[in-house]
Amino acid sequence: MTRHELREQTFKMLFGMEFYKDEEDREASLFNYLNETCEYELTEEEKDLIKGRVMDIAMRTPELDRALNGAAEGWSTRRMGRAELSILRLALYEIRIDDEVPVGVAINEAVELAKEYCGDEAPAFINGVLARLVRDDEKAEA
Repeated sequence: MTRHELREQTFKMLFGMEFYKDEEDREASLFNYLNETCEYELTEEEKDLIKGRVMDIAMRTPELDRALNGAAEGWSTRRMGRAELSILRLALYEIRIDDEVPVGVAINEAVELAKEYCGDEAPAFINGVLARLVRDDEKAEA
């Protein structure tokens, strides 16, 4: 699988988990997706990688959402569409946590996912929120 395909599967799982508030139901959904629903034949290593990323992002959701709420002027994570929010969480995770993904790649991939899975205005919205977060991070480091 390519990195893009792994990222896409991670997004789909994050999105699907948004519909389950109970932790057991979320994990069952995750297991079901990886083993039965996914359109790709995943190796055990790929399943473990995706599951690990999804669980890490889910665990960090409050932290990620605080940052998103601060950067999305006029919007809160409660008002965002589930697909947009899942893409933003994944991209912010890649930007701030995953050292293997360059910032530009994380933003570009988020915009591409938005083009495929969201409405017409979502790519610009996602690009704007992520650009602001990166700019704020750079200011904080200076």
